[in-house]
Amino acid sequence: MRIGLLLLLLFSFIVPHHVQAGQKVTIGLNLPLTGARQATGVSSKEGAELLREQINGAGGLKIGDSRYEVEFVYADNESNPQKAVAATLELITKHNVLGIVGPNASSNAIPAGNICESFKTPMISPTSTNPKTTEGRPFVFRACFLDPFQGDVMANFAIKEFKATKAAVLYDIASAYPKGLAEFFKTAFEAKQGPNSVVAFENFLSNEKDLTLHLDRIVASGADVLFLPQYAHEIPSIIEQAKARGWTKPILGGDAWESSDLMAKCGDQCKGLFFSSHFGAVGAKGKTLTFVEQYKAKYNQLPIGYAALGYDAASLMLTAIGKLDGLSPNLLETRAAIKERIAAIKGFEGVSGTLDMNASGDPAKSAVIIKINDKGEFESYKIENP
Repeated sequence: MRIGLLLLLLFSFIVPHHVQAGQKVTIGLNLPLTGARQATGVSSKEGAELLREQINGAGGLKIGDSRYEVEFVYADNESNPQKAVAATLELITKHNVLGIVGPNASSNAIPAGNICESFKTPMISPTSTNPKTTEGRPFVFRACFLDPFQGDVMANFAIKEFKATKAAVLYDIASAYPKGLAEFFKTAFEAKQGPNSVVAFENFLSNEKDLTLHLDRIVASGADVLFLPQYAHEIPSIIEQAKARGWTKPILGGDAWESSDLMAKCGDQCKGLFFSSHFGAVGAKGKTLTFVEQYKAKYNQLPIGYAALGYDAASLMLTAIGKLDGLSPNLLETRAAIKERIAAIKGFEGVSGTLDMNASGDPAKSAVIIKINDKGEFESYKIENP
């Protein structure tokens, strides 16, 4: 409570009440551009930059009767919660942004969302799937599905695809994303296969590198599948250790597996595995295929989900701004109006799929099951609807 009061006092003194002069629309992007999850942040930045160049190349963003150049200001949060908060404050109070895209990881998006809510600044996370990111925060939105849905999707997939009657889960208890997704998977699996059908529910701490004891218990449990709701840079080591301890059965993951880090470090060990995602570049059609082709032409590589959701989150923010009659000279009023426009977006055709937004900030959206094929590509295998 004391922190909240301090934020409100700070807010009343340092937030300017007028939009900066000039024909620019300035959006902040709060992403991990260095650090352990750099690859995900760079991908989101590349997706957003592709959109910005397209809009500016077409004459700018139309708001009312005027057109505005779109400007992005980047803040590197290094995927650190404290730095994500500092980046949020800097974007709001120093750069006077109309809204913020990011952070990606839930452990960063949850505290950053608290700041955005206190400062009444709209925020759209491209990939934060933890429910706490948006709970009780009308100014905070996401461009992705939520972990309860993702956990249910992967539990269903384990049962239908592999006839699994028993499952094991290994997760980092100190990180919001894997902890939440692990719990949602367990709840969904046991709702279908009965109490205690998750026969091993093993947790570790972020700095724990040797997982031998956990994996030995998992191998001995008789589980049919292993669910690893960890980030991509952590997966290669875990899989290598799991196989060394005798695990030979299917391994499944969540959307945080999707990163160029995964195959660069995992190689053949990850081929044939499955994870849930928001987007599949291989086998794409329609607007998604167009995005894939444009992205590949610009960056000489296929986009991953973080790129598509970076594009879509920025597009949602700019779509909402484009629905304004004009930019009010009062910055607080403009931010509030943008928030209302985001919440009202329906039938948004993004490159990662169609979504309907709502006041809760949580869109209704499909999930894609990705198979890592023999070429090491992330191939769309199956689509699951809400």
